[in-house]
Amino acid sequence: MRHQTEALCRPLLPEDTVVQPMLDVSPPKWHLAHTTWFWETFLLKPYLPDYTVFHPDYAYLFNSYYNSLGSRVNRADRGTLSRPALQEVYAYREFVNTHMQQLLRQPGLLPEAARELVELGLQHEQQHQELLVTDIKYILSTSPLAPAYQPAAPAAPQAPAPPVSWLPVAGGLHRIGFEGQGFCFDNEQAPHDTYVADFELQNRLVTNSEYLEFMEAGGYRNFQYWLGEGWDLAQQQGWEAPLYWVLHHGTWHRFTHQGLQPVNLAAPVTHISFYEADAYAHWRGCRLPTEQEWEIAARRFQHDTTTGTFLESGLYDPQPLPADAPADQCHQLLGDAWEWTYSAYHPYPGYQRAAGALGEYNGKFMLNQLVLRGGSCATPESHIRLTYRNFFHADKRWQFTGIRLAR
Repeated sequence: MRHQTEALCRPLLPEDTVVQPMLDVSPPKWHLAHTTWFWETFLLKPYLPDYTVFHPDYAYLFNSYYNSLGSRVNRADRGTLSRPALQEVYAYREFVNTHMQQLLRQPGLLPEAARELVELGLQHEQQHQELLVTDIKYILSTSPLAPAYQPAAPAAPQAPAPPVSWLPVAGGLHRIGFEGQGFCFDNEQAPHDTYVADFELQNRLVTNSEYLEFMEAGGYRNFQYWLGEGWDLAQQQGWEAPLYWVLHHGTWHRFTHQGLQPVNLAAPVTHISFYEADAYAHWRGCRLPTEQEWEIAARRFQHDTTTGTFLESGLYDPQPLPADAPADQCHQLLGDAWEWTYSAYHPYPGYQRAAGALGEYNGKFMLNQLVLRGGSCATPESHIRLTYRNFFHADKRWQFTGIRLAR
């Protein structure tokens, strides 16, 4: 797990690892250090006898948002940390790795609760691996040179996406939330029954070609499809296409990890805000699913779906479905693109926030954000599950966010 994080940073120049072009994006060097601080803070300091921190100031530099653990560098100022040097951050990682190995090899040092912290640390690092993929893409996209993170593969012929079909789901009482063995985050807990009416879910994600139809029909120029707040923002920001799309010699291109590439029309559309997803749904005469509907349908169709694209593929871009994908199956439920839902990120009934610093991990963000489901092409495959609740503010576009329609 720790090597994977460093492998994602290997193609970068040292200068790339310090840049923070917007508030949501953290410098890769900060990700490398913060994921190391997590292990040091939550496991080594309390459980490894005689452990001495690598550097006394790193807790201030690399704490993210844990108020209970003291003051920290303002999030907007992470890009000002030219020091410590990148090589010192890698030395910090090696130091903590070595001591974590000592801790794990000594029987009796870790009580059961601390073993759960090891699992949380692994899951936390995977979250930052996804953030590294998306933050690196945004950082490189702001360079006038449009540098490629990795070489482009030979262009394959573009086949059209399979036709859309609608999959019916019976209404009634359904159970959602995490149950059973294995890891989950606290915001997935408190499983409960929920009532939904009959509905239908689109069997695949909306494609670039379908979204281009919305654009060409004047979707960005007609307020009637938009929520008022989203329309105002789109006008202020000059949105006329998803993030990373540019007209190049009269053809739509998009910035990718391989640099500027023609838009693959059959691939799922990504890097759109909730406002754009909702406007597209209204234009189609449909709507976005609620998170309850999404999970109910995912449980119903989980055994009849194709495998999506994940971090391990090394593609860092959602892939088109085969043209012969069965119409009666639900595709791309996991991987490829995070799917916006029309559900506020609130606690489940019966949710209990943990005490102390770990209670700040999810619970304190349960307001003014929307739930996304399913993971993306930047999500590690072992990290995602049907009950996973991601959450972002409605205006966010830098993640691999996409659309699945409901009606």
